[in-house]
Amino acid sequence: PRPGAVPPLSRRAPPAVMAEGTGTPRRERSGPPSRAASAFRRWEQLPAGCDTLARGLLAAAAGLGLLYAAAVPVRLRDGLAAVTMFLSTLTPKFYFALTVTSSFISGLIFVFEWWHFRKYGTSFIEQVSVSHLRPLIGGAESSPPAPAAFSAGENESSRQNMPECKVWRNPLNLFRGAEYSRYMWVTGKEPLTYYDMNLSAQDHQTFFTCDTDALRPSDTVMQKAWRERNPQARIKAAYQALELNNDCATAYVLLAEEEATTIVDAEKYFKQALKAGEMIYKKSQNCHSQSPQHEAQLRRDTNVLVYVKRRLAMCARKLGRIREAVKMMRDLMKEFPLLSMLNIHENLLEALLELQAYADVQAVLAKYDDISLPKSAAICYTAALLKARAVSERFSPETASRRGLSTAEINAVEAIHRAVEFNPHVPKYLLEMKSLVLPPEHILKRGDSEAVAYAFFHLQHWKRIEGALNLLHCTWEGTFRMIPYPLEKGHLFYPYPSCTETADRELLPTFHEVSVYPQKELPFFIHFTAGLCSFSAMLALLTHQFPELMVIFAKA
Repeated sequence: PRPGAVPPLSRRAPPAVMAEGTGTPRRERSGPPSRAASAFRRWEQLPAGCDTLARGLLAAAAGLGLLYAAAVPVRLRDGLAAVTMFLSTLTPKFYFALTVTSSFISGLIFVFEWWHFRKYGTSFIEQVSVSHLRPLIGGAESSPPAPAAFSAGENESSRQNMPECKVWRNPLNLFRGAEYSRYMWVTGKEPLTYYDMNLSAQDHQTFFTCDTDALRPSDTVMQKAWRERNPQARIKAAYQALELNNDCATAYVLLAEEEATTIVDAEKYFKQALKAGEMIYKKSQNCHSQSPQHEAQLRRDTNVLVYVKRRLAMCARKLGRIREAVKMMRDLMKEFPLLSMLNIHENLLEALLELQAYADVQAVLAKYDDISLPKSAAICYTAALLKARAVSERFSPETASRRGLSTAEINAVEAIHRAVEFNPHVPKYLLEMKSLVLPPEHILKRGDSEAVAYAFFHLQHWKRIEGALNLLHCTWEGTFRMIPYPLEKGHLFYPYPSCTETADRELLPTFHEVSVYPQKELPFFIHFTAGLCSFSAMLALLTHQFPELMVIFAKA
């Protein structure tokens, strides 16, 4: 080395590392050099002139960056000047056309949003953004799992707690030929929805068919008839079944339901069905223990017999023979006590109220208004009606506010609150705040369909008791102060199910305005589009009235 030169750094050996499980050190394993180390070695091997060249390139790049940064304000100034020049050439007609077009488009969006919210209960823009835009933005990763993906263990309880909207057969459903069809002939409106009629077709196939129908030609024809969508085809098939077997009870049932145009004609068909059904039922009782097929046939014949007797009682009720109808219903409930799920007691309650036999009504409620039995609007509101009957004649809001409520009045008010909590849609129909339609063949408990079915038959009973509707009018809204969050927590019943609106829209006709509880607030986009439409219309009006002033304002 030259004198005064610094000696080069010597390479150090790799440090010693303690071997695992031993106390002796071991050397690190040598391997191929990394890319970064190789690049650094090549940079050290470059000649000294290259370092100067690299610094010059960096300086040139920095200078170009400074020139570009200085040129950006110049470009912005030129662009702003061009925009200003373009706006100065625009006429008032352009601004007027622009504001009118904006107001028209926002008005169309507002009308469509309002229609979609009234029909489906949701905002279309929000629904599209949640369904399509959120996955594109990246919200799909944080979305909750599908409700069908339940594990067999810990999620079983959560599946049981999910709200379920079960549809029930309306115990007071009308006759298709004698009532529903007559309504359609007079008004031109279809009172039943396709979903409702499809559920009835499924019920008929469940009640009136069995596995042994293939052994009897008449029952085979009727099995096909219950699946037909066209009413005339069903009636024609019923006549074909009667040609094969004059004692086919289900054929008479179909003719009574759909071909008879009056209750008197329907009763005649049901009497023929009763005669044939009793004969077939006795034969099935004698041989039901021979095989499982015979047991299934006995269940079918039992369903037919119960259905016919119930409809005969309803015919007697509609024709004014109420005491006869009450006797038939009581006999039917005694003969078949295990068929309580058919809710025959609700037919009995309505007939007893028509007779004003309130003591008998109270006896029926004592049996069926039990905590272990499913509730209904007929049960809850009839119990409230009986308690309101004791105090409604002398009830006055002014007197009650001055002296307080008596014990009987408190019981009546609590009964009304209980009924309103179970089904909050009923009071509007009883107080005639909403118009009634024909009740559907199926109802959803606690829903608007059940409220329509109850009020259609029981409104006259509330009107008959003096002061009952006045007491209901003064007290029913107080229920909502007791349950401020009905979808999360109830007071006397489970929280109100959130799926009733969708099911009621399927059950009730389209010309009926479905009652919604709790009331939904208007979505944000309805307010936004309404404000945008109004603001654009105001600008269009100002531009039309003061064109020069608005042009100056726009240019400024």
